[in-house]
Amino acid sequence: MESRQITVMQAAAILVSTIIGVGVLAMPLFAVQAADSGAPLVTMLGTLLAFVGLMLITWLGMRFPDESIIQYSENIIGKGLAWIGSVLIIVFFSVLTSLIAREFGEVVVTSVLRSTPVEVTVIVMLLLSAISTRNGITTFAYIHTFYFPLLLVPVLLIVALSMKNAEVINLLPIWGNEQKGMLKGTLTIAALFQGSFILTAVIPAMKKPEKAMKASVWGMLIAGGLYFVIVIAAVSVFGAEEIKQLLWPTLELAKATSLPANILERLDAAFLAVWVTAVFTTLFSSYFLTIYSISKLFRLKEHKLFSYFLLPIVFVMAMLPQNIVQMYEIIENVGRFGLYITIGYPGLLLMISILRKKRGNRVGDKKVDQNG
Repeated sequence: MESRQITVMQAAAILVSTIIGVGVLAMPLFAVQAADSGAPLVTMLGTLLAFVGLMLITWLGMRFPDESIIQYSENIIGKGLAWIGSVLIIVFFSVLTSLIAREFGEVVVTSVLRSTPVEVTVIVMLLLSAISTRNGITTFAYIHTFYFPLLLVPVLLIVALSMKNAEVINLLPIWGNEQKGMLKGTLTIAALFQGSFILTAVIPAMKKPEKAMKASVWGMLIAGGLYFVIVIAAVSVFGAEEIKQLLWPTLELAKATSLPANILERLDAAFLAVWVTAVFTTLFSSYFLTIYSISKLFRLKEHKLFSYFLLPIVFVMAMLPQNIVQMYEIIENVGRFGLYITIGYPGLLLMISILRKKRGNRVGDKKVDQNG
């Protein structure tokens, strides 16, 4: 199949660059609000929960390697119920796209372009994403693979350099002072990984869909590991109580970090440049997944038709939150609700497909049989 061009490495790169996005700035704050010094533990639990969801998606994709979740859900639970599930997926990711764009706009106008209206920064990023989504899935994979090292290396460098200011005592006790917020915090952190749902569109285009689990494991290890070390660095440098006073702790971490010999006294400008790239790749994926899902729902060969059609709808939704506080309240609530769609729904589909012994064309098995 000519469209099957995405490798395992590219699939892993797509996962990492999609997951690492706008939420990286506020994530230490979410974790600290949940468990104080237990923030790293909450982050680990959230990552594990997100990995469970990713495994469910991957197993489904390996059972139906020629189809996306929009298509094989009809085969599993029937057209009526599947249509409802598909609409929920499309609505959720269109809302998620709008919230990513709005959060990006708020950070930019607060930190860098203070005289620029937030509407301008939001529409520019959405337009850039809309133009980029007019490409096919192969070009989509190439773009993510190109940006992958540009996201990973600078963030790891900043984390490593910030550790010289770390105080281990800030990380104690490991389980935090209060455990009652653990569950809520775990769900909030897991919601930051919902971009991994893009794998439902990637697996049908993989050269070897039977190796999708390998890409999932590597993608989650890298993205989850990066989030984990960022939280450890932020909490160990600032302490839990100080982080509660910061809106974007990761950005403050970059401001407090300098290169050896004071080559650069502050790394926040460099970090913001990397962060803008991370936001683009995340927004690119969520926008692509939304219009890709719409095209599959209506049995269309091309998704380009919806690239600009969706733009004004997403922009209007992005402008609905009145301020940053309300925006983050909506982000947390929408994110936690989305776990029903990104973890609960695939889990239900997988269970029913196993019970009903439903599966698609086993592309991977055919290759194995031919070689055997």
